Amino acid sequence: MFNQVLNEAINLVNKGETEEGLNLLANILPTLHDEEKLHLADQYYQWGIIDQAHEIVEELHFLYPEETQVTLFLAELFLDLEKEEEAINLLNTITSDHEAYPQALLLLADLYQMQGLAEVSEQKLQEAKQLLPEEPVIDFALGEFYFHQGQYKHAIPFYKAIVKDQKSISGVSIEQRLAECLSATGEFEESLDYYKQAVIEQEDLNTLFGYGFTAYQGGFYKTAIQQFTRLKEADPHFSSLYLYLAKAYENEGLLPESLETVQEGIKVDEYNKELYLYGGKIAIKSGHIHDAENLLRETLAIDPGHIEAAITLTHIFLQEERYDDVIDLISESKRYGEEDPQFEWNLARAYHQKEEYSEALNHYQLAYNSFKDQREFLHEYGYFLLEEGRKQEAKEIFEKILMQDPSNVEIGEILLQLEDEF
Repeated sequence: MFNQVLNEAINLVNKGETEEGLNLLANILPTLHDEEKLHLADQYYQWGIIDQAHEIVEELHFLYPEETQVTLFLAELFLDLEKEEEAINLLNTITSDHEAYPQALLLLADLYQMQGLAEVSEQKLQEAKQLLPEEPVIDFALGEFYFHQGQYKHAIPFYKAIVKDQKSISGVSIEQRLAECLSATGEFEESLDYYKQAVIEQEDLNTLFGYGFTAYQGGFYKTAIQQFTRLKEADPHFSSLYLYLAKAYENEGLLPESLETVQEGIKVDEYNKELYLYGGKIAIKSGHIHDAENLLRETLAIDPGHIEAAITLTHIFLQEERYDDVIDLISESKRYGEEDPQFEWNLARAYHQKEEYSEALNHYQLAYNSFKDQREFLHEYGYFLLEEGRKQEAKEIFEKILMQDPSNVEIGEILLQLEDEF
């Protein structure tokens, strides 16, 4: 009788007639035996009707306090109801000599982890592992614990212990987990093997992204392009793929495809400043300077304080001898509180070309400490000082260059001339 009514109620719920199905079960509840009540509570639990399941199981636990399966079920319900202390107290009533003790340990581990007590959680899992060393569920629990703690190297052996026999547990792909852990520890080639298997099992969007990203990190750019392209075809709005697909194309020397990918990505995510910035750099590399300027200006429209975009754009202006634009752009960045040594160097170059030498000297001096070991800066600064008649200062800069590059004949000759003048 009970099974017939339960099946009828399940059919009603599945057809969307939920209220009618639940009323049917509520009416029959007072007539059920305790075992049937437990079965009904399990059905409520599967439907996510936790309060109803809890009410039944709590009554059964009161009647049968020694029945550990009821105790474990009630603890899980407390967990879902966020009554963590009640669940812990209940589970601690299950003693170590009971066959359900390892299962209690697993639930306790979950609870302690929820409370932020990671060390205690780990202890419970390790204790369960000692009791049942070959139990896949415990290996999975340990793998998940270390995975969510970011301890990927520790998680790997537990996932590997079960992956040959079980591809998934509780809806989690073991191959995907292994792929993610191996990728995070830099084992890119092995990671790709597991990603390949994971997408065969289930072509999940996040798995495809992980596959492509791992291939990109490992330098397997053709594979990265293949996987990101698959992902784009499956979901063109998966915005995170475009930057890495563009970079993979660049690494394969396919600059037009890289720039086209950036433009596609911008249509999907018009406020992605990193896409605009990267697109600007690719446009420069491709010789499309006008496009580069537009993309970099869009970056700064989204984030006016974006230092890298500002510096890259000022380099364009310097090449095009647009020195007032250099000064204006850097002044605007500084108004947003941004400072960078390259700003000072580029300002020095701009003022130098505008023949505003005192301003140029001021900015060269401000840049000096940051670039005093960079040969290009020292050459430029040294010749500037020499042009300005600041020969002693120029001599010190050229001596520094010669210390770095003793074989530099040109600098050596300049120093000889300066020494003759003193």
